[in-house]
Amino acid sequence: MRDYVFIMIDLNKEKFNMYNKEITLYKSSDKNAPLIVFNTFEGDGEGVYKELQNMGCTSINLLVVGNIDWNHDMSPWYMPSIYSKEKSFSGGADEYLRLLIDEILPKAKEMIEGEPEFTGIAGYSLAGLFAVYSMYKTDAFDRVASMSGSLWFSDFIEYCKGNEYKRLPDKIYFSLGDKEANAHNPVLKTVQDKTIELSEYFKSLRTEVIFELNPGNHFTDTILRSAKGIKAIL
Repeated sequence: MRDYVFIMIDLNKEKFNMYNKEITLYKSSDKNAPLIVFNTFEGDGEGVYKELQNMGCTSINLLVVGNIDWNHDMSPWYMPSIYSKEKSFSGGADEYLRLLIDEILPKAKEMIEGEPEFTGIAGYSLAGLFAVYSMYKTDAFDRVASMSGSLWFSDFIEYCKGNEYKRLPDKIYFSLGDKEANAHNPVLKTVQDKTIELSEYFKSLRTEVIFELNPGNHFTDTILRSAKGIKAIL
C-alpha cells in the first residue's frame, strides 16, 4: 500500500507526502510541458518557481522534493564528514533514487497535463551531485542541471569517467560561485577544478554542456542560481 497523503493547494500548486518526503508540484496549464525534478535542502521551492516565472519560464512542471535526509539521500556512497561536528555521508542515493523513480515521479506524471516533452533533474550542492549521479543509475532523465554541485565528493569524478551512464542527457548544466575555490577546507577548494574536469569530460562525449561561473561563494544567490540552471536546460 502506498504511503502518501494528498493535499490540494490551488490551481497550479499541489502538495503530497510520500514516505516522509514533502513533495510540491507546480503545474503548467500547457499540455506536454517539460517536467523538472528539483531536490531541495529546505522549503518547497516556491522561490525558485517564482524566479523561473520572472525569467519567462512559464511552460514548466516543477516537482520539488523536500524533507530529504540530506547527507544520506543525496550521497552515492559512504564518505567521512569534511567537518568534525557534522554527520558523515552515508550513501543512501540509490535507495532514494528508487523511491523517486518508482513512486514519486509516476504520481507526479498522473497529475500534470499530458506527457512531458522531456524530464529533467536539477539540484544545488549535494543535490547537484545527486543529479549527475542519477545519469549512471537510470535513463529517466533527458536533461541534468548541477548548481554548485558537490563534485568534490570522494572518488566521484573517477566514478563518472570509469562507468557507463544509463542515458547521456541532451543538455548538462554546471555552475559554481567564483569564490567557491577559495574555501579553507582542502576538500571543498577542489570543487572548481573537478567541476571543470567533469564538464570537459561530458563535452568530449558530444552532448551539449554549459559551465557557468556566478559571482560569490557557495551560499550566494542560491534561489537565483537554481532557477538559472533549470532555465538553461529547458
